[in-house]
Amino acid sequence: MADFPLISRRKALQQLSFLGSAALLGGIPAWAHARQKETFPFSQNDFGKDFRWGVALAAFQNEGAWNADGKGESIWDRFNHTKGKIKDHSNADVSCDFYHRYPEDIALAARLGFDSFRFSISWSRIFPSGTGQINQKGVDFYHRVIDTCLENGLQPFITLYHWDLPQALEDRGGWINRDIVNWFSEYANTVTRLYGDKAKNWCVLNEPMGFIGLGYVQGIHAPGHKKMMNFFPGVLHAGLCQAEGGRIVKNNVKNAYAGTTFSCSHVDPASSKEKDIKAALRMDALLNRLFIEPLVGMGYPVKDLPFLTRMERYMQAGDDKRLQFDFDFIGLQYYFRVVGKNAFWMPLLHSREIPAEKRDVPMSEMKREIYPEGMYHILKKFSTYPIKEILVTENGCCVPDLLENGQVHDTKRIAFFSSYLQQLLKAKQEGVNVKGYFVWTLTDNFEWNEGYAARFGIVYTDFASQKRYIKDSGYCFQQMLQPSSFQQA
Repeated sequence: MADFPLISRRKALQQLSFLGSAALLGGIPAWAHARQKETFPFSQNDFGKDFRWGVALAAFQNEGAWNADGKGESIWDRFNHTKGKIKDHSNADVSCDFYHRYPEDIALAARLGFDSFRFSISWSRIFPSGTGQINQKGVDFYHRVIDTCLENGLQPFITLYHWDLPQALEDRGGWINRDIVNWFSEYANTVTRLYGDKAKNWCVLNEPMGFIGLGYVQGIHAPGHKKMMNFFPGVLHAGLCQAEGGRIVKNNVKNAYAGTTFSCSHVDPASSKEKDIKAALRMDALLNRLFIEPLVGMGYPVKDLPFLTRMERYMQAGDDKRLQFDFDFIGLQYYFRVVGKNAFWMPLLHSREIPAEKRDVPMSEMKREIYPEGMYHILKKFSTYPIKEILVTENGCCVPDLLENGQVHDTKRIAFFSSYLQQLLKAKQEGVNVKGYFVWTLTDNFEWNEGYAARFGIVYTDFASQKRYIKDSGYCFQQMLQPSSFQQA
């Protein structure tokens, strides 16, 4: 695991002292409302000295400044400006204004004790038209973000693509057009050369199953297409970009630590009936195995998903090799379990999910099951593949937070993190080579088609004033990661 030389986190925190708590939390002293009734039943030491602790966020969800300083339009800019696409009728034009408030948020992550800061680069902020002319103001912005991370003792983890394709490229077919492999290669090559001398940790794609399935097949995410046949070229092209992006990172960045991330859901059958067991196996192949298996040279899981034979009509000679790359790490993003049942009338998959609200199980605000044991099962599953290391690059929970007198007592979120991290620790103690954990997310932000109703942050964002307030869950992490500096109110 390559690390760029940094000042120590302790020194960085000392340098932050001049900011004061009021500067970070909108005038309310940080320590004055730390009510640490809840604690985690483990310590940082339990995970080992080389275990990374980070926060994760995404450009579109956090930055705002959607058309500032030469930035081009992205598919999510177009989508969230289209009537009826966002549940609360909001948009991310400002969001939590990370574009202007990044020093505050990065300093806050350091103050809470994290050592890594995962963020994505907006493709259309670098290339307003997707390719061609570079926008220098966009380039300069990410230099400032990276430098601020390093000054605060945080390792920058850069995600090349977190769902915000330039609209100009979508107008030319987007992820359905094979030319995207060339477009993405130009973008990745440029960005890694721009920042690779000081940023060593790179994630190529964020959840390809998510942006292809939700955006090009179901149509509930940008760009909003509802066409089943988009699935095959979209999956292939995302896989090709994933591997090519890895090659570009390793070629351009000395001592790079390169990976890519997958959304994962532990899948259980609805019953012990053979048809439900097979249905769950098909869903597992789709949700968990579709991208990792071609990546490691196993090909697509055609045995369990026979309809994947249709991929052949889109593949060219040599694509099976082009899909392969030996990443330094694989990022897993686990939130909830899926329970599958046979459904012969469902096209291609012949399976359906039984919603959590019909199963009388604990749920998040987005009606997804809270199932910590799934973290253990997913880590064990991926440990059977020939991959070097695993990072949990996202994990978190949205609950109905209430801000009262500058305090947010998010007991349910604390219980979520506690139970999921215990399952991660169990897998690690059994030999799974999991080397880090990233909280989703630092501050409440724009949650895609949910808008601002779903809050995932360990820091509360008052979107009207842009003030930040550390939630009790944030203090739990601070107590674990910086036990000597934690102050009880």
